[in-house]
Amino acid sequence: MTAPLPEPVSPFADKTIVHVVRQFYPMIGGLEDVVRNLAGRQTGRFSKVKVVTLNRLFIEPDRLLPRQETIDGFEVRRIPFRGSPRYPLAPSVFAELGEADLIHVHAVDFFFDSLAWTSPFRRTPMVATTHGGFFHTADHKRLKTLWFNTITRLSASRYRGIACCSESDLATFARIAPSRVRLIENAADLEKFGSAASPVPVKGLMTIGRFSHNKRLDALLDMVKVLAARDSGWHLHIAGSGSDWSEADVRRMIAGRGLEAAVSLHCNPSNARIREVMGSCSLFVSASNYEGFGVAMIEGLSAGLLPVVEPNTAFVSLARKHPMVRLAAFADADKAAHAVEEAWAALAADPSALRQAAIASAAQHGWAGTAGAYERLYADALRLA
Repeated sequence: MTAPLPEPVSPFADKTIVHVVRQFYPMIGGLEDVVRNLAGRQTGRFSKVKVVTLNRLFIEPDRLLPRQETIDGFEVRRIPFRGSPRYPLAPSVFAELGEADLIHVHAVDFFFDSLAWTSPFRRTPMVATTHGGFFHTADHKRLKTLWFNTITRLSASRYRGIACCSESDLATFARIAPSRVRLIENAADLEKFGSAASPVPVKGLMTIGRFSHNKRLDALLDMVKVLAARDSGWHLHIAGSGSDWSEADVRRMIAGRGLEAAVSLHCNPSNARIREVMGSCSLFVSASNYEGFGVAMIEGLSAGLLPVVEPNTAFVSLARKHPMVRLAAFADADKAAHAVEEAWAALAADPSALRQAAIASAAQHGWAGTAGAYERLYADALRLA
């Protein structure tokens, strides 16, 4: 009997990788989930995997998190910061980088800039992932554009490679770092909510995400008010955590529209709780006018939820790959409600086929391909060292 071939040795088996990200678990969100999944899959591929992050969550600024923790087999180190969550200052990050053979910075913020400016003193190869940059809202657009074309351009020149997690990010960052960018779309944990949606059509809607202004929960609630006036059977489930709007703010928005019976708010829910709620839903909805990629929508597809979403750049791009995605401008509540009703009618006509098509379509965003693309990025960065 032929002995099985040994597993190939990882080219990074003698390397330490340090991920730097402003927010991490127990914060739940697209950025945090991507970093956790990526770092978890690198455990065993690298000699050591470490995540450096801030020691307080922006939504709970008075709660101090543990200084050190092991999560999914990798080390998490949390450091203090001061200043605004928009640009938190955390100079003690430099003390956490001494053992790194490769530094991976996530998002464009203080860490992205400060590690770039000090890179000549370390000479450690660095890569970055954009995660949408900082154009999530139109607020301070002129200042953001000026900063991007000057400070961000200079910072980007210090990175060996920049992973753009969406086609819109690629187009944006190609303007300032054309030789360094490449498209590595975010992956989703397809098992987390896999097949969780109701097996039979129900008039339950699900939206997931932080309560930030770009998610436009007010427009989503306006649409639900139209739906509920036509049919009291409709129900929206909002799962997320406080951000620009607090839990109290969102509850006031619900009450102000008289939607207490038609909307349930699930604050800081566990994945198990979200999965449970999905069991009473058939559609995923989002009025967000900006997404770095759209991980929550992909997770909704993996559950078997049919999406009706705002035609922002990220969702339009995803709609080209997923034909069951319906686009609707939520600024017109009546038209958006009509789009939801049409999506539900299509599902009711062939529930099993459409549900399974959504689940199958999500499979193209699994982690195997994305993790491999990052290893190619790392290999290229290390060869340039």
